[in-house]
Amino acid sequence: MAGRRPRERLAGNLLMNCPSCGFANVAAARFCANCGKALEGATATPEVVERRQLTVLMCDAVGSTALSQALDPEDLRDLLAGYQQVCSDVVKHHDGHIAQYLGDGVLIYFGFPHAHEDDARRAVRCGLDILSRMEELNSSASRPADAQLQVRAGVHTGRVVVGAVGTGPRQENLAQGDTPNIAARVGDDQAAGLGY
Repeated sequence: MAGRRPRERLAGNLLMNCPSCGFANVAAARFCANCGKALEGATATPEVVERRQLTVLMCDAVGSTALSQALDPEDLRDLLAGYQQVCSDVVKHHDGHIAQYLGDGVLIYFGFPHAHEDDARRAVRCGLDILSRMEELNSSASRPADAQLQVRAGVHTGRVVVGAVGTGPRQENLAQGDTPNIAARVGDDQAAGLGY
């Protein structure tokens, strides 16, 4: 990708590259965060921080605080698990990467760890498909209308730096810069639905 400049950090953080998919995991990981395979035989290497263009899709449940007060905790957990499964299935279909589950939010990258020429288009289609699948999930569930999960999503493309964030065994490869924040703010401006 033009303009991408990897550089080694001087902090000395180590990463484990997955032998199956090549994804850079934190050194303490036992399983790949991208493909889920065991990291047996992987060797630790110095962390590389990458500057790259990234499209971020941020999905967030609308009114989850009210739902948590109205539903039994087990029912809320089942509802959120269904939502997360929808996100996982749709993101996989569009060849995106779930970077983080954030309570009732899902942070999704298009352009990391693998880039495509049409990452922005993939992200928008993914967001629309998640919203559509959530409508199907809500209509198929035997829940009253006030116990259905509405989702909002925001998409933004821009320059980021991707590298390990956190310390010790609690490190994750995350994008830093305005792009994830703007995607979240665009989503916040939606009552429900997709903003870009």
